[in-house]
Amino acid sequence: MLSIMKEQNLRSGDTERLYELRKRMVRKQILARGITDPLVLRAMEKVPRHRFVDERMESYAYDDSPVPIGEGQTISQPFIVAYMTAALELQGGEKVLEVGTGSGYQAAVLAEIVKEVYTIEINPNLAIEVAQRFKKMGYTNIHLRCGDGYEGWPEAAPFDGILVTAAPDHIPPKLVEQLRPGGKMVLPVGETDQELIVVHKHEDGTVTKEPRIPVRFVPMLRQAENRDE
Repeated sequence: MLSIMKEQNLRSGDTERLYELRKRMVRKQILARGITDPLVLRAMEKVPRHRFVDERMESYAYDDSPVPIGEGQTISQPFIVAYMTAALELQGGEKVLEVGTGSGYQAAVLAEIVKEVYTIEINPNLAIEVAQRFKKMGYTNIHLRCGDGYEGWPEAAPFDGILVTAAPDHIPPKLVEQLRPGGKMVLPVGETDQELIVVHKHEDGTVTKEPRIPVRFVPMLRQAENRDE
């Protein structure tokens, strides 16, 4: 008998082959590399990654690598998505900000864990496309806007966690301001040599930065009127 999760996936247009590829992705690429957070593993197994890439790239959706999504952007390697999500140390019920919606895959993974996801995409073409994708997939707890992610989403702040999927050359101060005391922000920082950083905002408001692993992300883009800030 199919598991409840498997039945749900197949009813939503998934196939036996794709579901098995996704389970293998979680087992071989994520769990085998030391990520054991059950909320992250369950979300990665549930979200149909192939629906976030072009149909022509569907056969590559579960490979251990990034996949191009157009507009000069990529959907991140599954391990990196899982690693960054796990680094937030989510418990469920949180409000999280994502900067750099891209295909929407990372936001969908977060939405399977937390109560509300606020996600910002600077490219209007991608924003329109992913808004339609979220609607078709039935995500009602993802809030999307087209704008400059460096500025954050101040009217929805503070956030329990912030995840940035494009690399600025420094940690954006406005994002730190919008992080709730006790929360964490995970982001790549750097130009040529990038490093994944976990920013801890402590209950007393002090901030510490924990370098993790070398990464490679597309650079964070800014809107023209904000570039001198």
